Amino acid sequence: MGGWATIAGFLRGDRIAGSPLITRARLLFASGIALLMVFLACIFYLRQTSIAGSPHTYLYLEVGGTLISFCYAANALVRFRGTHDRTALILAFGFVLSGIIETVGYFGLNDALASGPAALSGIPAGWMVSRTLLAVLLLAAIAVDRYMPTARQPSKETAAALLVVALAAYLTSAAFLAAPASPVAHARNLLSRPWDLLPAALFLIAAICFRQRLKHDKERKSPATLFDYSLFIVASLNVVCHVAAAFSRQLFDGPFFLAELSKTASYIVMLSGALLDQARLFEQVRSMAVSDSLTGLANYRRLISVMEAELDRSRRTQRPFSIVLLDMDGLKTINDHYGHLTGSRALVRIGKILRNHSRAIDTAARYGGDEFALVLPEAPKDIAARIVSRIRERLSTEPEHPVLSVSAGVAAFPEDGDTPEKLLGAADRALYAMKHRRGSSVHNLTRIAACL
Repeated sequence: MGGWATIAGFLRGDRIAGSPLITRARLLFASGIALLMVFLACIFYLRQTSIAGSPHTYLYLEVGGTLISFCYAANALVRFRGTHDRTALILAFGFVLSGIIETVGYFGLNDALASGPAALSGIPAGWMVSRTLLAVLLLAAIAVDRYMPTARQPSKETAAALLVVALAAYLTSAAFLAAPASPVAHARNLLSRPWDLLPAALFLIAAICFRQRLKHDKERKSPATLFDYSLFIVASLNVVCHVAAAFSRQLFDGPFFLAELSKTASYIVMLSGALLDQARLFEQVRSMAVSDSLTGLANYRRLISVMEAELDRSRRTQRPFSIVLLDMDGLKTINDHYGHLTGSRALVRIGKILRNHSRAIDTAARYGGDEFALVLPEAPKDIAARIVSRIRERLSTEPEHPVLSVSAGVAAFPEDGDTPEKLLGAADRALYAMKHRRGSSVHNLTRIAACL
């Protein structure tokens, strides 16, 4: 009785102390029921009204969906080449095959429609084959991603993906060809096209699997990508597509076109998610190409690029700029006494201070190893020396142990050089002059650099 009372209270909405998950589940359950009721109401409204489309509209949707499929396939091939994402590769073949089969099937349907209105009561074979094939490939992509390790060999993985697609296409086509008769729409039944529940069930399983993968990524605190979310949305839209088609009494009626619109929307979501995620990947690669992976500062390549741009600008404006090289003191001692993780943390701490104590127009970079660099536009040597003093003072007052310190050298354009190599060389000589003068303070940093 206690269990039934709990269920009854759950349905009534009673608050269960200490059970936020149950409250959330109740809200999700109620939202799902509400959405289902609205969806069924729309279906029955479309079924009872005279809203219908034309074969030409159907053709436009089919051709448009096929073109979107081709665009997604091209994007997926690029994605696979860079990330070895077998899911994207398998789905690329699946969407292309599905689009081609449906478009070719339309022309056969067009010939059948010319023979008489009886063709409106039949379910196009191309529709069932293409939709079931896409659902099977979604499930195959999930299985491959979960149970087959990544080989990092594009040729073998491409061959394996093609084999999976070929087997799925063969088994799906053979299953429908071996059926005793083509599925026929039954206008008097509640479900006029019960055969559409088969791909609907397959897409539903795929949607549940993709939702579980998103949940698993969240538990591992691994952020899911837009591509992952688009897979879940695509599978869900195709469930809507085939549930709507199951209520269609004849081709081109309201539920049928709702199914077509849902299917085309899934193609658009697939392409949009892939393109947006591709843009994210390109931005990530671009950032990795110009930044240091440990500290997040600019890397050597970015440093040289900024210096060359600043040299060009300073030649035009006849204004000076300075380069500061900083070398961390005692990194080997820190590694020996505290471990390499603490040494890496020390480099991160210095990088953070360089960012916080630089102007927006300055560029902080990791020059290499335990050396850092600052590019200070429109800053002569005295200003650069004050910046170095502020950085050293901030390091000495940090509460985190071990206490860090840096040695620094300054070079300025145009007196110390007119190329990146000459400026870096001058700053490097000033740096080592400071290191060897243990009694030197930051106040004579400008004098040391000037003497060199």
